[in-house]
Amino acid sequence: MSQFTYSHRDLLTDIHRAEHPDPHTEPSPFDTLLSSGWRERMGRGGVFRYRLGALQTRVLPGPLSLVAQLNVQRGVERRKPQEIQSIKQPYNAHQFNFNKICPEEVLFEMSRVTEQSPRPPVGDRPELQRVVVLVNVSPLEFGHCLFVPEPSRCLPQVLTLSAIQTGIESVLLSSDPGFRVGFNSLGAFASVNHLHLHCYYLKQELLLETVPVEPLVPEKGFYRLTHLPRGFLFYAEPNDLDQIARVVFQVTEALVNGDVAHNLFLTRGCPPSEGQKDEAQQGSRRGVRIALWPRRSSFGAKEETAFNVALCELAGHLPFKVQQDYECLTEKDVKDIIQRYLLPDQDFTRLERQLVADMIDL
Repeated sequence: MSQFTYSHRDLLTDIHRAEHPDPHTEPSPFDTLLSSGWRERMGRGGVFRYRLGALQTRVLPGPLSLVAQLNVQRGVERRKPQEIQSIKQPYNAHQFNFNKICPEEVLFEMSRVTEQSPRPPVGDRPELQRVVVLVNVSPLEFGHCLFVPEPSRCLPQVLTLSAIQTGIESVLLSSDPGFRVGFNSLGAFASVNHLHLHCYYLKQELLLETVPVEPLVPEKGFYRLTHLPRGFLFYAEPNDLDQIARVVFQVTEALVNGDVAHNLFLTRGCPPSEGQKDEAQQGSRRGVRIALWPRRSSFGAKEETAFNVALCELAGHLPFKVQQDYECLTEKDVKDIIQRYLLPDQDFTRLERQLVADMIDL
């Protein structure tokens, strides 16, 4: 199995989103390894459930610039989701898990090397967390893969601090501003109760990358999202990555303890502007915007709607299952569907006050 080791020095900050990207820009070593492996598996046949070609894509008229894509095969061919009854549901070895996949689905292992633990010789595994990168056999976009931390530990689908750090670092390892990472908790349309994060490439710009936010505890990188579905936003750059990861973990741990389902989405983005429109900042993608949406729990079998409200839909990327929905639904229709899954205003406000108070007390 291929090994990918990296250190803090490999994290990239000089990234900008250009209207016309330079086609000769070199991909990062991380992008090269992931993309080439994904293409090879797609071309090999027998690994994916369907062949993913260029997807029909349009931007819905409206201020949110929602990116709609038609992916009928994913809606039909993907594995039936597991029955979830609790946000804290224990791991069940008898259900599908990532220890049961075909070896061909695995692309590589990745691990971070600290300054105290020098980069190991080729063939040696560093004594650090092992994250297995494997293809999602029902892809929603190019490069759709899963990060599975320490699969043999059989962790349930509950975020750990190291999983959050892996998500942030992977975005910073990519030189592509369209690389995205996300997480669905149990009760928030997670399909498998075995700890994993999603990643994929989406070239279209999302409003989340630049939308102004309101400060909650800005000294700890904690903000409120208001222009998109209401939620929270954190911002991290390499120099404060570990601190922000701990803050995000503090919040997600509080959500789990409070039985609040949630979705997480990470993307390159400009620094929080608090409503300030600065052209230089708007083009900057040197850091990571981490959006977190607490939401109503959805237990039992997944509902069949135009789309499932999970990590990418809340971020403004809408994979539609049916041609008619893709062609006809408006921004208002989408907002109405999403609203049904969000916390009521009074519950969100109560949660926000508690999180802010807990953060200030630390």
